[in-house]
Amino acid sequence: MAILAVLTASVALLTAAVMAGVFLSFTLSVMPGLDAIEPEHSVRAMQSMNDKILNPAFLTAFVGVPVAAAVTGGLLLLLGHRAAGLAFLAAAAVYALGAFVPTAVVNVPLNDALAAAGAHPADAARAWADFSPRWSRWNALRSAASAVTVLLIGLALHLWARSTEATGQ
Repeated sequence: MAILAVLTASVALLTAAVMAGVFLSFTLSVMPGLDAIEPEHSVRAMQSMNDKILNPAFLTAFVGVPVAAAVTGGLLLLLGHRAAGLAFLAAAAVYALGAFVPTAVVNVPLNDALAAAGAHPADAARAWADFSPRWSRWNALRSAASAVTVLLIGLALHLWARSTEATGQ
């Protein structure tokens, strides 16, 4: 069971770091870059990105974070590493509430609305003005939640190592 915990912990750390990077790159460069060009180009570019991001690699990482962290937390609790297990469960909860839920409740519906935007410059300008500020605010939350998730996983790994040293497991 300990080997399975190592594997799921590794997956949790890797996927959380990947997702923090994806969300942060949109916050720091993609959205400011799109905001700096004509709205009809921004709308079309974001529509294309939204189409392309729905792929197995992204979806595996996106869903993998809370699943791997929660499984690792449960395994560590079963193995007697309470503090580390709880930290992994906290990481799963932070990601689920701060990244997963906002994606489903805010960002995806905004993406769907943008997908229906017309190509006419005036329509695109209205659509982008409605889309970008709100999408960006919620994406910043997803970035922060993902970064906190990585930190919590780091803490959990530290606690697990200390617990292992103390118990000789």
